[in-house]
Amino acid sequence: MSVPVLSHALILEGPERVSDGAGGYAEGWIALGTLWAQITARTGRETAQGGAPVSRVSHRIVVRGAPYGSPERPKPQQRLRNGDRVFVIQAVAERDGAGRYLTCFADEEVVA
Repeated sequence: MSVPVLSHALILEGPERVSDGAGGYAEGWIALGTLWAQITARTGRETAQGGAPVSRVSHRIVVRGAPYGSPERPKPQQRLRNGDRVFVIQAVAERDGAGRYLTCFADEEVVA
């Protein structure tokens, strides 16, 4: 297995609930840190949501390993951001037996 080239600085973001002042809440995102990553596109398709075409591309994103419970370890339902590009994490797995790297399986959606 080759060593990944971690050439993309991605911001790891987690969901955050913020009071809306009327007894409810709004969901937002809070930055948790920066992870260097290798991004590889896997598959893509176009769907329609609300009458607008939406392009969805699956990606394999490799980052440095971190132990379970560490705030630097990505989790499903978090996301990675690279400027205007947003990758929603679906699953995370160790890339190698030693846990040196993690593979995040993520989806990127773009409204066309």
